[in-house]
Amino acid sequence: MTAVSVEQIERLRVAWDTDAGGRIHFTAVFRYAELAETVLRRRLGLLGNWADYPRRHVEADYFAVLRFDDEVELALRPERLGRTSITWAWEIRRGDEVCVHGSHTVVHVDAAGRASELPADVRAALSG
Repeated sequence: MTAVSVEQIERLRVAWDTDAGGRIHFTAVFRYAELAETVLRRRLGLLGNWADYPRRHVEADYFAVLRFDDEVELALRPERLGRTSITWAWEIRRGDEVCVHGSHTVVHVDAAGRASELPADVRAALSG
C-alpha cells in the first residue's frame, strides 16, 4: 500500500439533516465526506466512471455534537492506495475542535463487479 498526500477541504454548514433536537443525524457526515471526495476527484480529472468505486467499509468516531447551522470544515485525503482500493481519511472540525474523524474504503471494480487494479491515472493523481 502507498501513502499519499493529496487533500480536499470543504467548508459547509450543517443543514436540514438533523434530528428533532437540531443535532446532526449520524449519517450526514458520510454525505459530507462523499461530497469532498467528489470535489477532489473532479479537481483531479478523475470523476468519470464513479460507479466503478463502490463502498466497502465506512466508519466514524463522533467527539462533539454538530447542530443545525454550525459552520464546519471537512478535510479529506486518500490515506492508503491498495492494489484495488482507496481508503479515504477525513476529519470534520468546528474551528479548532475535532468533531468527527472517519474513513471509508472504496474498491475499484470491473464491468462484472469484481475487484480490479486501480487505473494508472487514478494512482498517479492520488500519489501526487
